[in-house]
Amino acid sequence: MRYYLAIDIGASSGRHIVGWMENGEVKTEEVYRFPNGVKEQNGSLTWDTEELFRNVVEGIRRANEQFGKIESLAIDTWGVDYVLLRGAEEVMPCYAYRDDRTAGPIEKVHAVIPFEELYMHTGIQFQTFNTIYQLYDDLEKGRLEGVTDFLMLPEYLSYRLTGVKKHEYTEASTSGLLCAETGLFDMEIVDRLGLPRHLFYAPSKPGTSLGLLKPEVAERVGGQAEVVLCASHDTASAVEWIPMEDDNPYISSGTWSLFGIKSARPICNQASLKANYTNEGGVGYIRLLKNIMGMWVVQSLRRDLCPEKDYGTIAAEAETSTYSETVDVNAEVFMAPPCMKQAFDDYLAGQGKPLPQTEQDYFNCAFHSLAKIYAVSLAELETVVGKKYDKLYIVGGGAKNNYLNRLTEAACKVKVVALPVEATALGNLKIQMNRGE
Repeated sequence: MRYYLAIDIGASSGRHIVGWMENGEVKTEEVYRFPNGVKEQNGSLTWDTEELFRNVVEGIRRANEQFGKIESLAIDTWGVDYVLLRGAEEVMPCYAYRDDRTAGPIEKVHAVIPFEELYMHTGIQFQTFNTIYQLYDDLEKGRLEGVTDFLMLPEYLSYRLTGVKKHEYTEASTSGLLCAETGLFDMEIVDRLGLPRHLFYAPSKPGTSLGLLKPEVAERVGGQAEVVLCASHDTASAVEWIPMEDDNPYISSGTWSLFGIKSARPICNQASLKANYTNEGGVGYIRLLKNIMGMWVVQSLRRDLCPEKDYGTIAAEAETSTYSETVDVNAEVFMAPPCMKQAFDDYLAGQGKPLPQTEQDYFNCAFHSLAKIYAVSLAELETVVGKKYDKLYIVGGGAKNNYLNRLTEAACKVKVVALPVEATALGNLKIQMNRGE
């Protein structure tokens, strides 16, 4: 039996899942799970990369301990964020995308290259945290001086395991610096912004091998394994797994909701620009999609109101509420508020709407708001591609929420097909298993 390891790290937790083929089906078993989250450091929101790497290594050790030998492993994470290196030395800190450091750089980048022009090059939607704005902030603050490499987070963690530095296409595509048509870093953008050219070499495709674990890492984890680049952006791995028999849209529902379709080529036109749709890399296709704040608002309300309750209970109780006012979950005020409950109160009061009275009201507001923005996003997508859809696939943790699924089905007026599985890990494993075929 050949065993493969998917290391799937999200903004709130990470998991190590071993997969293998048995009677023609992929079987999986979770061997390790760990918490993750941004940390405040000197007034900034950052990632603890040492803690992340320690957990990556511990999970590999657990997999070896339980399964004996792992053929290969691959790491996926969220997009946008990265680590700067001077040789082997990490430039601290590693900023998190929810930090507000890009407010000034956004205007300066757009003064050099207007956003509409940027979009026609890259096809990437405007988000305040896009890598391009973060790197420009680094440039202005002198953090790029002497820097030899910038590696997106899964690339960095893979480098720590192997000593090999490579960009990976799907993850690099989230940066806002890749040419949508060629899949290569757009050197015109790099040069006009004054970013160091040597940082932007050609990305590797999913399935590329980085080689074996470094000897000292293999000793720590109790065995040797090949390290592979999967579709390192977690949504790209999730979309690669979705068993779609048609070209209907999907939602990869987690901390973020990624709403989109597989497209044979980039769509960078005025309609997609106006709707703020993005063209990110997939495994042989483009993921035309939209970022929606997603279950982040629910997770944050849970933290504020009832951390002891599980999400199933929260959804069941929300269904008893008659409160149905909504908020724009993509509004900037919901990005990283100190208190999500207060952010809801302030937003609703500013709109002249009555405030929720119970915790069930807050969650019902969140669920109705998500269903509403899914419906708006579907209508925009249909305008961009010029066709109507009758089905919507939902994968990931959010697909377990039957109440939200029903609200989504009613709001979008399509059939919802919920696939409440670890789609990202399955896509990660699929790419590893299919290498060489």
